[in-house]
Amino acid sequence: MTTTQTSVVHDLGTLAHRLSHPARTPCVCEPPQVLADRPDGTVVRSGAIVAKAHAADTDREALAARIALAAAPQLAGILLPPLTATEPAAPTARPVTLWPLGAPVDPTDPGAAPWAEAADLLARLHRTEPPFPLPPMRGPAKAARAVARMRAALRGDAIALPRDPVVEPGDAITPPRDPAVEPGDATAPPRDPAVLSVLAGWRSLPAWARGEAPAPGPRADALCHGDLHLGQLVRHPAPDGPWLLIDMDDAGVGDPAWDLGRPAAWYAAGLLAPEDWSTFLDAYRAAGGPAVPADGDPWPALDVPARALTVQTAAVALAKCAAEQRDPDDHEQLMIESCARIATLPPELATGPAS
Repeated sequence: MTTTQTSVVHDLGTLAHRLSHPARTPCVCEPPQVLADRPDGTVVRSGAIVAKAHAADTDREALAARIALAAAPQLAGILLPPLTATEPAAPTARPVTLWPLGAPVDPTDPGAAPWAEAADLLARLHRTEPPFPLPPMRGPAKAARAVARMRAALRGDAIALPRDPVVEPGDAITPPRDPAVEPGDATAPPRDPAVLSVLAGWRSLPAWARGEAPAPGPRADALCHGDLHLGQLVRHPAPDGPWLLIDMDDAGVGDPAWDLGRPAAWYAAGLLAPEDWSTFLDAYRAAGGPAVPADGDPWPALDVPARALTVQTAAVALAKCAAEQRDPDDHEQLMIESCARIATLPPELATGPAS
């Protein structure tokens, strides 16, 4: 951990403790607990208060809109609301938000994973009209950053990651530099078959899934979470309250199918059991979710998001492997192999169920 990271963790812990501990009372609090510490987000808990420092390059206006969304009454019972809708006085240059403590999904008990509850929350989110103008959902931009991160890690340098493109419906778009193509790069093209598979999968995606164009179709303005996985759910009040969605950094308007893309990708790769996928999909449909048809084959709607999330997951895995100087683990290898498969198939066949 760098000195800067240590300072951020300390300052967040101090802030959370000050807000959770009554003034002028004896302190019997446990030391602040670091829940996450990454460049894109540092999260520290003290008592019932959670303080999060967002990425240094965060678009503060967009973040403010996303935090306001979590506080909007229309999203009560779907999104965990912040403790304040306005940014607190931050002890760090990074933007800081404050949240109540929730009880997360237990990673040691996969049989208790709340797939049905997650699907119901997503369907309700997707059915809600945006209460005010919001930025685009950041899922495709995050996928682009993952590919850029992989290339940077494998080149051994520290190039700046691309900023999220500002994409609005009706915009005349100048596509950002494709992170899978480096004009003038003095480094030889990658020869690792795993990397080539990920890059081939990336190039097979349509422009909107790479963050280079608005999402097409009539559903492109739905409320989306942008980064759905089981780590994005907590029970609040802890420990037995209802499940709620957390982490609004990537929320916005877009194609709601993106939020189903990661579970679909895991299922297609063989990482999510068929019964869990059925539970998730059936619950989403039962709650009136608009991302897929009410019956019949869901894959025409899910194909592109599932392929994009497969590429993103594999790219992040390869970046971590390069940084940690290790081989991919079994789950990472399955996602990398999925990239090889989807790069050789027509789009409508690329992410069918694993056989």
